[in-house]
Amino acid sequence: MTPDKARNIRRAVEALRAYDGPPVRIMEVCGTHTSVILKSGIPSLIPPGIKLISGPGCPVCVTPAAYIDRLVGLGAEEGRVIYSFGDMLKVPGTGPSLSLAKAAGAQVRLMLSPLEAAAAAVREPEKSFVVSAVGFETTAPSFALLLDEITEKGIENIKLLTALKTTPAAIDYICANERGIDAFICPGHVSVVTGTAPFKALSEKYGRPFVVAGFEGGYIIAAVLEIIRQLKAGAPAMRNLYGSVVSDVGNAAALAAVYKYFEPADAFWRGIGAIKGSGLALRREYAHLDAGDTAPDTTDIGGDALPPGCGCGGVIMGRLNPDECPLFGTACLPEDPIGPCMVSAEGACGIWYRFKGKI
Repeated sequence: MTPDKARNIRRAVEALRAYDGPPVRIMEVCGTHTSVILKSGIPSLIPPGIKLISGPGCPVCVTPAAYIDRLVGLGAEEGRVIYSFGDMLKVPGTGPSLSLAKAAGAQVRLMLSPLEAAAAAVREPEKSFVVSAVGFETTAPSFALLLDEITEKGIENIKLLTALKTTPAAIDYICANERGIDAFICPGHVSVVTGTAPFKALSEKYGRPFVVAGFEGGYIIAAVLEIIRQLKAGAPAMRNLYGSVVSDVGNAAALAAVYKYFEPADAFWRGIGAIKGSGLALRREYAHLDAGDTAPDTTDIGGDALPPGCGCGGVIMGRLNPDECPLFGTACLPEDPIGPCMVSAEGACGIWYRFKGKI
């Protein structure tokens, strides 16, 4: 860090510490931002009147239990292989996780890229493959690349089970249904793909500050200071403080690839419920590549089931800090998670547990 940068951060911290206005609650909608906030000790640098709270920034955490149950069921079928990112393996459904299913004999493989599944499908034509397609706008393009590979090579023994979601729709839902959230630090990685336009629209719709920030402590401090400045001036707006990588329009090539294969659909967010238009489903012309519908609009098949006592729903909606859940750090631990927010590296509970000494 250069001396000038360090000096600017100190000045920003001093300006925030001088804040004596009404209480402010700012939601960061990115698990990486939550990690940076706690790793950098930012809560200890700002006055108690400014609260930073986590939101639905973890795609694994909001994946319905019904989806996991469906994956486990598919993995139990003879000759079927499931490919999944690592974060999904330990997430509990209403029954066993993928990790437990694998221990019981299911064919579950970890992937670093969805293209690994396509290569395996070509290499092992006697087997059928299902790819767990979970994520937000940052991950969806990788599944579009997989679909390019499948269609171009005519691979017939592979399908996707989708639980892709879009974050602006979830933020819209939170703004409409939750009181006491005064501003948002926009999801930085998502903003690279979507651009700032969706967040500008939300800022104008709800009259709240939306600020895009980078992934260092100084960026977060700058974003909080910008939010406080806007609130004091009574002039909420969308402000992009990460202009080196985030534009107004986003990544047009990535978005085109995604919408070539997917279209908006209603989706179920574990801990929240059904949100209209917040999912990405395979288009009709690619329905033959769909391994099954797992976007319930009710909870009667376990779509929103959380374990008894689990506070993940409150954490995801910004109603609770992770350490306010009675299971946090006692019954629910990273090595033996009860709720989905403790499983993923982007889950607020797991992040709080790793950095709780800095809170």
